[in-house]
Amino acid sequence: MSPCHIRKLTAQGLAPVDYTAESLAEAAQYEPHAGVYTVTNTFNTFQVLKFDAHLDRLEDSARQAHIPLQLDRPKLRQALHLMIREAGFGDVRFRVTVPADDPETFILSLEPFKPLSPELIASGVRCQTSAVIRSNPEAKTTDWMHDRTSIEAALPPGVYTALLVDEQGTILEGINSNFYAVLRRELRTAGAGVLPGIAQQIVFEVAPAILPVNREAVTVTQISSLNEAFITSSSRGVLPVVAINDIQIGEGRPGPYTMSIRHAYLAWMDTHLEDL
Repeated sequence: MSPCHIRKLTAQGLAPVDYTAESLAEAAQYEPHAGVYTVTNTFNTFQVLKFDAHLDRLEDSARQAHIPLQLDRPKLRQALHLMIREAGFGDVRFRVTVPADDPETFILSLEPFKPLSPELIASGVRCQTSAVIRSNPEAKTTDWMHDRTSIEAALPPGVYTALLVDEQGTILEGINSNFYAVLRRELRTAGAGVLPGIAQQIVFEVAPAILPVNREAVTVTQISSLNEAFITSSSRGVLPVVAINDIQIGEGRPGPYTMSIRHAYLAWMDTHLEDL
């Protein structure tokens, strides 16, 4: 079996697709440029975190894209459960895609889930800014899923991901993550012009007990002044950033605020997992 398990969910149930792929990233090339999607992962094989929040955002993205989505959540959950059992991967990372031209058919793709290594968390990652602007950042649309591949391909060796900046130099978000910076004992992140992240919802729950949160983004001119930085996404959780554009952040290693937020995030997650 291909490492990526893919099916269509139609009104009649699950059906095969006419392609195979080794990963979600490879499978994306066969998916439509017009549509909406969401990506997350399972824990303990059949448990999920804030899955209804993912589906809420999927519905909101469809509204923004003028896609008449009618979402049967129990049916979708049942189909995913069956596919996870069929695949036998254990924990999976999966994508739900709704094509604009056929919103009654969902494309369900899953691959084995590989959590971040302890070494990557301990060392942190390097990022690079990009001036590419998303046409509608507040909707999770498939055109961006395709467009960002060229940004990823152009990243130099050793750079983990790109951070999007606007014409004023404001650091908005990662290409598939939210971005945060600690500046003068305050957590800063963009409050507009970005995709509302599901992992970000958890950060906003736990971070205020650790330091004040200010939803005003930092700029590229402030990179050298940042004390700490990190990105979040559903599959990564909290991932420290130690350099941007080859400029060291703080002491060049994951900072105490970042790691406190990461530990609080994991504790929150442990008490909020639910069955798929």
